[in-house]
Amino acid sequence: MKIERIKTISSTNQIAKELAQKGAEPWTIVVAEKQTAGYGKERISWFSPKGGLYFSVILPKSQIDDLQTLTVLAAFIVAKTIKDNFSLEPLIKLPNDVLINQKKVAGILTENIIGKEVKVSVMGIGINTNIDEFPQGLEKIATSLKIETGEEVDNNKILEQILKGLKEQLKTISQ
Repeated sequence: MKIERIKTISSTNQIAKELAQKGAEPWTIVVAEKQTAGYGKERISWFSPKGGLYFSVILPKSQIDDLQTLTVLAAFIVAKTIKDNFSLEPLIKLPNDVLINQKKVAGILTENIIGKEVKVSVMGIGINTNIDEFPQGLEKIATSLKIETGEEVDNNKILEQILKGLKEQLKTISQ
């Protein structure tokens, strides 16, 4: 597993896709402290200030072609990690959001790089970890682990646990 850490980036998925096209190995991870053009499903902007956990994973080739299945699998792993670490009750809003108290705390976006066939898939995960407040309009629909628990979150620990969960789950479906 190779982790590329970048302070400020446009989008972890965009950089991971570029790396994949240049031949980066599966399980190359791009982590950013802040994204300036983070996005989710249907290219909807993802608020990504310093403090959150934003990363993308170049996935190994799997037997699952359906991106939605991979996305739901990741949402389950993110929700389980949150529940195990913070005694919160996350809810998965299918296919790609994790909510706490009806507010979005995490989102997952899986994208394919396609040539004549699917070459590789890249999964981006954004988790609102150490964000103190959200801009007007977002505060009604978004929350962070810090807001919900009142405590600072160790982003590296959460990253490690999610990557371990993804690796374990994907091992069973990889070619």
